Amino acid sequence: MSNDLIRFVIFVSVLVGLAVVATRVKSFRPYLRKNPMITFLLGISSGFPLTLLVATMTFWLAKVGLDTATIGFAVALGTPYTIKFLWAPLVDKLPLPLLTRWLGQRRSWLFFVQALLFVSIWQLGASNPQPGQLGSFIFWAIVTAFLSATQDIVIDAYRIEILEEDEFAHGTATNQFGYRTGNLIAGAGTVYLASAEGLGLGWAMGYGLTALCIIPAIVGAIWAGPGKFIDRHAEASGMTAGQWLTETVINPFREFLGRHGAFIILAFVLVYKVGDAMGQTMLGPMIVKLGFADMDYISANKLWGFGALIIGSAIGAPFILWLGMGRALLISGLMMMLSNVMFMVLALVGNDYWMLVAAIVTENLTSGIGLTVFATYLSGLSSLAYTATQFALLSSFAAFGRTWLASPAGVIAEKLGWVGFWGFTILAAIPGMLLLWLLWHKGYLVQSIRQPSTEDDGHEGAAKPT
Repeated sequence: MSNDLIRFVIFVSVLVGLAVVATRVKSFRPYLRKNPMITFLLGISSGFPLTLLVATMTFWLAKVGLDTATIGFAVALGTPYTIKFLWAPLVDKLPLPLLTRWLGQRRSWLFFVQALLFVSIWQLGASNPQPGQLGSFIFWAIVTAFLSATQDIVIDAYRIEILEEDEFAHGTATNQFGYRTGNLIAGAGTVYLASAEGLGLGWAMGYGLTALCIIPAIVGAIWAGPGKFIDRHAEASGMTAGQWLTETVINPFREFLGRHGAFIILAFVLVYKVGDAMGQTMLGPMIVKLGFADMDYISANKLWGFGALIIGSAIGAPFILWLGMGRALLISGLMMMLSNVMFMVLALVGNDYWMLVAAIVTENLTSGIGLTVFATYLSGLSSLAYTATQFALLSSFAAFGRTWLASPAGVIAEKLGWVGFWGFTILAAIPGMLLLWLLWHKGYLVQSIRQPSTEDDGHEGAAKPT
């Protein structure tokens, strides 16, 4: 039996065993409900494009010979994720001719954007990036990022609206399962399809086939129905263009920014994941530099790492129930920060497969917990009256930190070396921990504010102590 097959059998056995145990624990059973299962399908389609644009793309660019600094700044191609709140109000409230009446607001936008996204990903894969010849590649990467960010606006709002209050944390966690499944397909799957060590189909075909990951969201949306979309002025007569614009564009931001602690919350969202994002950006290039084979990358990062992410994400929802939101954010943040010590050790050890597995499993386990907790926190801040716009605002701030604040990662790695770089990622996480402590100290953390209207109280949803 080959080493790769042995690794896969061990991986599957561990995952199945843990899944069987989890189904017997009461706090894990809500994962089997209809709505959390639908959010899993939505998560697959939401998760795969960003992986193609960041993790898989940086691995691809490293393989074709681009320098580390250029690869590091290539993540800035994800800029649309950082400014998606600018067009989120239109996605939130603007109906599409014929489609909205037939499918509903969320599903009409979802299917429309996915059709365009499918085409752009095919073109991105066919662009063939080479040093000094990146024009077409950059264009289609930006188009794909814009459409992917728009898809996220729809899916995030749809997910929040279809979940009941008592399944909210678990539905957010299953969405993370799906998101990470999409990551796996777009990471290990695309590399396997494209790599000479895999099927050898080339990057164009690898990216093109991965574009079929839009299908799970289509299935989930048909199963879910139109959702609980709220348009408070849908039946109002005589509404002027100015009134519609105020309700659509101004009120979502005014409602959120009028809450106590709103600006501290935004600052926290901005910097909380910077250290983790820096590490994720440069993990692929470091693996290439250390001389790991492509199949080592696939099995360690995309199989063992995926399993650890699933386990961590599954723990995330009970984690919140056990500890409360404040403690869950603090402990998971510290775990993610300190997990990068393992990559410092890997950089010292060099090309050692099981050290790579240990580092990736540790990082992905803690990230799985942390991402579920963080996504649940952001979702709970979004009022149902303005779901798409407010969640887009929050996730845009998170994406800005992940994209722009983390974009110098390649330069830092070149200057400090791999050991120093991973040490720097630990220090980069400290500001987020300090802001979290400030939010908690001032009582600005919130469990959930999922209310359909904000008319009764100008500070509805103001953060409460946990």
